[in-house]
Amino acid sequence: MKLSRPVSWFLLAFGVWSWIIWITFVKNLVKDASGLAFDDAGDPTGYFWVHLLLAVVSFVLGTVVGLIGLRGVRALRGNSQPTPES
Repeated sequence: MKLSRPVSWFLLAFGVWSWIIWITFVKNLVKDASGLAFDDAGDPTGYFWVHLLLAVVSFVLGTVVGLIGLRGVRALRGNSQPTPES
């Protein structure tokens, strides 16, 4: 299956975007002072674990989607080079 140039770049950008967004989210989750992520004793709550799981799944999916886009971009670059004539 061949991906078009716009689709390949979109998938690559989506993978990068996913990492940027979820890294920021995890940093904010760890620094949470509202009492949602950590109880009074400083132990993680269910809210923390659920959102950490969402972040990990999003990291994995963002990585997979980004790698598919990267492979598409590389394949298109390889096809755009002129072929040597015999």
